Amino acid sequence: MMTEILDVDLLAFEQGNSKDRLAVIDGVMRSLTTGFVYTKHDLSEGMLDETYDVLSRFFGLPFEVKEECVASGSRGQAGYTGLLVETAAVSQTPDWKEMLNWGTPLPEGHPLRERYPHRYGEAVFPSGQIPEAAQILSTFHENLVELQTRFLRIIAAGIGANETFFDTMLKHGSHLTRAINYPPMNEAPNDGNDGHVWAEEHGDINLITALPRATSRGLQVKIEDRWVDATAPDGYVIINTGIMLERLTNGLIPVGWHRVVADSNQAEGRLSVVQFCHPTPWTILSPVPSTVTAERPCNFPVMSAGDCLDQVLWEINLSSE
Repeated sequence: MMTEILDVDLLAFEQGNSKDRLAVIDGVMRSLTTGFVYTKHDLSEGMLDETYDVLSRFFGLPFEVKEECVASGSRGQAGYTGLLVETAAVSQTPDWKEMLNWGTPLPEGHPLRERYPHRYGEAVFPSGQIPEAAQILSTFHENLVELQTRFLRIIAAGIGANETFFDTMLKHGSHLTRAINYPPMNEAPNDGNDGHVWAEEHGDINLITALPRATSRGLQVKIEDRWVDATAPDGYVIINTGIMLERLTNGLIPVGWHRVVADSNQAEGRLSVVQFCHPTPWTILSPVPSTVTAERPCNFPVMSAGDCLDQVLWEINLSSE
C-alpha cells in the first residue's frame, strides 16, 4: 500500500500522448490505494473565490436566518443542516459543523424525481439575503460535476473498463455539493478541552468526492492505521474514494477514510466546499468483471446505489432530516 498521496495531472491524461496517459493512470491507481489523490484542475479561480465569498457570508448570518434554508424531508440532501446533527457511523458524538447542501433538481414528473424526491427536489439557496447565491453556487456545482466525470474516466481505464464506463450512470446522478463550516473549537459545548475533532473518522458514501480547497488545514487521511495531513498543492483538487466505488471495484479501490481536526494551536474555524459524485440511484453496484479474480474473489453482493445511500444516511443520523 502507498504511504503517501500522489499528485497527477488530469489535463495530461486528456491532452497528452499515450505515455502521458499511462503515467497518469498508473499514478492514480497507486495513489488510490490510500483512498486519496491530488489532481491538477482547470477550474476558474475566480469562480472558487466567488463561491467562498457567498458561503462565508451565508454562514455568518444569524442562526434563525440560516434556519429559513432548512429543507424538511430532504434527509440532509438539500438546504441547511445545523450544528451537532450529522454523526459519523463509527461515533456516538455529533460532528461540530454546519452545512449547506445543494444539487441539480429534475423536472416534475421525471421518474427519478418521482421515486427519489428527497434527492432531486428544488435547491434551497439564501437568495433573500444573498441575491447572487443561486447563480454562483449552481455554476460551481455544474463545473465540479463535469470535473469529476472527467476524472472518473481515468479510474475507468485503470480498472480495465471502457473509458466512458461511468458516464451513463452519472447522467442525472444525485450529485450533492456540500459547504461545511467548522466553527472554532473554543465555541464547542466542551470548549474543545476533550479534543479538537470537527468531524469524526468516516468514509464517504458515493463514488468519488472532490475538494478544490479549504480556508484552513484540518483534513487528515488514514493510511495504515496512522493519520496523515492532506493538503493539496495550489491548483490541485483533492479526490477521495467512497463506498460505492469500493463495491464497483470489488475492493480494488478502497474507501478513503478521513476526519477533520483542529490542532491545539488552531484557533480559527474552517470552511470547505466538497462535492459527492453519485450515480443515479437505480444504478446496480455490481463489481466490474475485470476486478474479480482468483486472488480477489467477489466480496460484495449486488445492491442498488439508492439503497446504499439510504443505509448510510440512517447510520449517520440524517434519515429524519
